[in-house]
Amino acid sequence: MIKKIIKKIYNSYVIQNYKNILPYIRPYWFRALLAVLITIPVGAFDAAIPWALKHYMDSITTGNISKLTVFMPFFIIIFTLLQSTFTYIATYMNAWVGTKISNRLKYDLFKKLMRFDASFFDKNVSGSIQMRFNNDVDTAFSGLLNHIKMFSTRIFNSISLIIALLVISWRLAIVAIAILVLALYPLTVIRKRISGLVNLSVTTGSSIASHYIETFNGNRIVSSYNLYEYQINKFANTLNNAFKIGMKMVQRTGILSPIMHFIIGCGIALIIWTGNYLISKGLLTAGGFVAFTTSVIMLYQPIKSMGNDLNAVQLSLMAIERVFKLLKEEPKIRNKAKAKTLVSIKNTIEYRDVCFGYDSDKLVLKNINLKVNVGETIALVGNSGGGKTTFVNLLPRFYDISYGKILIDDTDIRNFDLDSLRNNISIVFQDNFLFDGTIKDNILLGNESANKEQLMSAVQSACLDEFIKSLKKGLNTSVGERGVLLSGGQKQRIAIARAFIKNAPIVILDEATSALDNKSETVVQQAIDNLMKDRTVFVIAHRLSTVRNADKIIVINNGEIVEIGTHNELIEKDDSLYASLYNTQIKNK
Repeated sequence: MIKKIIKKIYNSYVIQNYKNILPYIRPYWFRALLAVLITIPVGAFDAAIPWALKHYMDSITTGNISKLTVFMPFFIIIFTLLQSTFTYIATYMNAWVGTKISNRLKYDLFKKLMRFDASFFDKNVSGSIQMRFNNDVDTAFSGLLNHIKMFSTRIFNSISLIIALLVISWRLAIVAIAILVLALYPLTVIRKRISGLVNLSVTTGSSIASHYIETFNGNRIVSSYNLYEYQINKFANTLNNAFKIGMKMVQRTGILSPIMHFIIGCGIALIIWTGNYLISKGLLTAGGFVAFTTSVIMLYQPIKSMGNDLNAVQLSLMAIERVFKLLKEEPKIRNKAKAKTLVSIKNTIEYRDVCFGYDSDKLVLKNINLKVNVGETIALVGNSGGGKTTFVNLLPRFYDISYGKILIDDTDIRNFDLDSLRNNISIVFQDNFLFDGTIKDNILLGNESANKEQLMSAVQSACLDEFIKSLKKGLNTSVGERGVLLSGGQKQRIAIARAFIKNAPIVILDEATSALDNKSETVVQQAIDNLMKDRTVFVIAHRLSTVRNADKIIVINNGEIVEIGTHNELIEKDDSLYASLYNTQIKNK
């Protein structure tokens, strides 16, 4: 039995992967060690009470009352005061170390999160990210260290009490220890019983978190479409699933403590019966029996609830496993060894036989071949879902191509340092994300070291100057979370100012005006025209009237380039898909 417990502890994730955990504990090893060492007197002081009771009862029953007997209550007060003090220090130390380790892990996980590629975010919901990158860390270390303190206290408590039992009566001690081993046996099966359920519980917990986040971000859609009942029903279903999993967890683990409680109850009854026999034979004094019984109760009492405690420890160990598995996970898109730094783009950008699919069995882009000279404006048009956005997303390596090459000055972009590649590309999306903060904060994300002159130049070029002047706090006006306090046109111009201040030689405009009204579009289009000057530009345009002056118009349909040319060339071409799309838009105006 004891061998099984030792083997289980040895095979636990913490011991087998100590190399992963050690760097996080090493900076705080002294406090962590001190927190454990303090549990020795905390646990050992428990033995003082039965020793005091034995001496006191034997003195009373024999009539031999000494000064030590008189002052025994004061000794107990001193011991418990010391024990309480050490308990507080151990609790504080564990909380300090646990929080420090958790914060370091969260920091490292957040850095890891920043570097994951787009496909990772495509496959994971926001609630799952929160659970895996934040909640698991708290469960892993803050919870684990508290339980380690508790278990180490109980271990030293048990050792001191078992020694007391052996000294008082080795015969009764054998019975007590046998009952203790029998009571601990059910704990050996707990990990197998809950491992699958823990993973389901984490998934369900992330779904609950996602509901809150989704409702917060989509509150206007919920209100405008009266989706209250729909959202409530979805949430209720998720809660119901969480309830079922929780009940299964209770079914598989809740029986442990009652079983241990019953075994220990039977053990105490057996000890009382045996104790009576030993007293009748003169092998045990009354004081010894009282002290022994007190020791057994103090030893068994925490054991009865250990099933639930060990359950919590197992949850912490499994959280540690998930955390370090996540830390070891490498982004699919990362730098090659000895990657080159892309300083500037001198001649061309080329897509050569490029194929790409989000899933390996379905290509979104097929055999794309296109050569773009520096300074050209390339317009990508075609039916929705044809692959235009995917086309431009491959250039900054949001995704890596499946086949073929994308070349900048005849060098595969996969050979460039990822940061240097993206430093040379500015992107203005259809729905640009603004971070909580001020307008100035969001513009300076393009270049945090920009001076005031560069900032004001970006504001003016993005046609933001009049809007900024109308604000009481000017550039220091808060945009709200996700820019909720601004209109669509204002958000777009802030994004354009951000691109201006970045001053990258390549600009990608992903339907930057498609969601705007005519008035806003006119202002934003002027800002875009300013941004496009003297840069290599890729434009995805919903309104074809905005791309008439492009150097090349690329028509993409079903993942393939079907036409290339200027506006005039494509309009005059027989059976031109571009001409058909253009004329349809003109007629519908």
